[in-house]
Amino acid sequence: MKLSYQVFDLPLKHTFTIAHQSRDIQDTLIVKLEEEGVYGLGESTTNPFYGMTIENMSACLEEARPVVEGRIWKTPEELWEKSKEIFKDNPFAQCALDMAAWDWFTKKQGKKLYEYLNLNPKNIPLTNFTIGIDTVEKMVAKMKEVDWPIYKIKLGTQNDLEIVRELRKHTDSTFRIDANCAWTAEQAIRYSEELAKLGVEFMEQPLGKDDLEGMKEVFQFSKLPVMADESCIVESDVKKCHGLFHAINVKLVKAGGITPGLRMIHEAKSLGMKTMVGCMTESSVGITAIAHIAPLLDYVDMDGAMLLAKDPARGVMITPEKVAFPEGPGIGAELV
Repeated sequence: MKLSYQVFDLPLKHTFTIAHQSRDIQDTLIVKLEEEGVYGLGESTTNPFYGMTIENMSACLEEARPVVEGRIWKTPEELWEKSKEIFKDNPFAQCALDMAAWDWFTKKQGKKLYEYLNLNPKNIPLTNFTIGIDTVEKMVAKMKEVDWPIYKIKLGTQNDLEIVRELRKHTDSTFRIDANCAWTAEQAIRYSEELAKLGVEFMEQPLGKDDLEGMKEVFQFSKLPVMADESCIVESDVKKCHGLFHAINVKLVKAGGITPGLRMIHEAKSLGMKTMVGCMTESSVGITAIAHIAPLLDYVDMDGAMLLAKDPARGVMITPEKVAFPEGPGIGAELV
């Protein structure tokens, strides 16, 4: 088994702004595992908010190299467990490795990942398309550029309600809003009443991740369902979110890959919560992996590659009508 990795700069079509950062280029690390002519690809983007850089992800992968290349594992789950101490402070790097392991493993099985997991691709929910924070005029223009049935609207400004009201004038599409921790409990409860009238489906992470008392109020009094994102990073967070959120958004990159992501989804379902998997503006490598597990979900946010001006990979093709997977087994994404 040979471990290698490459760094890519992913240029975005538009500056992407959320409540705590803006970017025009997203750095990403793509991992490759290869043995006997079969290879698997996995991906993780960098993220300054979580302190994840190309340098520290690469360092973790180098530390894990003896475990990976020594082949003291047979399945992706075994690799995840045997290397978890190495990656305990860097789940982003572990995600890229875990994803590559799943791609390689299912190719060896001669099955697509969703087939191996006994999932039906006809059950994939429609992804939303994300509109980052900008001037109202530019947000409207972005919406018109990509006519889509569901938009996720990033908020966290001084005039959030005005933004949604204006966007609503230009489309009948469903809205989901994501405040990325920017509001207080009082704001979230007050805004929810107006947002419900404006055709918003749910609110994602309205409060700071540690504001548990505030979330108790929002959960009780909000006119809209609330979904955890920053409050639900790793497996142990799922239970903590029960009774504070109606749903969780699992980010494979933050969680450490497909292996823990699947466990988080099943645990949330067992608690009666709805589930979503979201993306971190990955290329088609990471997005295609998300699509394979999407039949498990109530909602999905896998528009990352659609936001790129140039994609270094090809994989799943997503339209409002269907999700078309690459030919062949595994996850199936390829570098161009």
